[in-house]
Amino acid sequence: MSNFKLGIIGAGFISRFHTKALQSVRGVDLAGVYSPKGAPELQALARELGVGDCVVHESVAELCNNVDAVCIYTPNYTRIEVMKAVTDAVKAGAALKGVIIEKPLGRTVAEAQILLDLAKEAGVPTAYFENQIHMKGIRAALAQMKPQQESMGPLSLARSSEEHAGPHEPWFWDPVRQGGGVLSDMGCHSIAVGWYVLTPHGKPIDFLKPISVSAETSLLKWGTKAGQKQLLERMGIDYSKAPAEDFATGVITFENPETGQQSKAQFTNSWMYDKQGMRLYMDGMGPGYAFELNTLQSSLQVFVGDEAADAVADAETALEKSTASRGLLTVEPNEADLYGYVDEIIDAVRCFKAGHDAFLNFDYGFEITRLCQAAYMAAERGVILDLTDAQVQEDLKTYTSLIAQGRGREVLHVM
Repeated sequence: MSNFKLGIIGAGFISRFHTKALQSVRGVDLAGVYSPKGAPELQALARELGVGDCVVHESVAELCNNVDAVCIYTPNYTRIEVMKAVTDAVKAGAALKGVIIEKPLGRTVAEAQILLDLAKEAGVPTAYFENQIHMKGIRAALAQMKPQQESMGPLSLARSSEEHAGPHEPWFWDPVRQGGGVLSDMGCHSIAVGWYVLTPHGKPIDFLKPISVSAETSLLKWGTKAGQKQLLERMGIDYSKAPAEDFATGVITFENPETGQQSKAQFTNSWMYDKQGMRLYMDGMGPGYAFELNTLQSSLQVFVGDEAADAVADAETALEKSTASRGLLTVEPNEADLYGYVDEIIDAVRCFKAGHDAFLNFDYGFEITRLCQAAYMAAERGVILDLTDAQVQEDLKTYTSLIAQGRGREVLHVM
């Protein structure tokens, strides 16, 4: 039996990360790539790692006609154009078994709806890649607590954070192209995993109903004069004119539709975490039991002194978003597996082979986009937003945050 053939659209950071993840996935080849830039480099990486020939294609349509499923890993502001090209290719005869899209599904609810509609028009199974739900640590915690949950009741409080010192590429910092700041970039992760761990065992992923959200968005490190100067020099982005938030926190309240019991998911995200590197921290509390996960608590540590560090150019050899290459370093030997990338690929391929959506599909991605945008709306209005209110639901359909409009100075403190 031949291997399942994946094709990637886009050749940036996330494409490279998923290419590395494929080293731990059996029966799958990275068969092709299409990208206006970086495609030869991704091809070289795939061949170096032995995960596929990764033929460079000249168009989205050509790629779609030579693979079993395509992965849309392009910047947020390109997603609709790319999905239209994929849908056109399928309608023209490309026999795709599935389409994968990296978070977020859309920059706004309206964009997410367009992408969802295009997927339904194409008529192929979908996968929404939200890696933290697939983390082995999260799955193991829930499996370990299953007896306690069944006897004592489900978790009632979940707290999740993702923090690092800031994104790799300029478009991530641009609130218009990206769709906001850290809440748009990483809040989707924390909101999704919080919703997931609160869900009672055996219930669907969207079983709990979101009923309210409160949030704050702030500009702390990158709104200072020194931060603005550094960002302008490094990324060419001017936060004195059109800033995005570098810190966001909030609470979403959920209700169990069968029992009426409420539970809460707290999320915290920042682009100002100047420690070892990216930290994912999650915990959950139930009646008489709890769990805690911290990705910076690695079993491996390395020490590099000043003299030896002078020869090191890439701080990220130890950890994603690492800001140091000397001292006592937290080292994660397999980040792609730790963060859930391996398992989400395995799930998508297994489901596509069976002819249906992945565990997380575009419909689920739409709901996460809606919750992220509701958090922006709550922060702008300075209220606890009632998600059951018909007017709020209607407003979210056409809502674009002031930050995503490039009007962040109206709601953020800029020095």
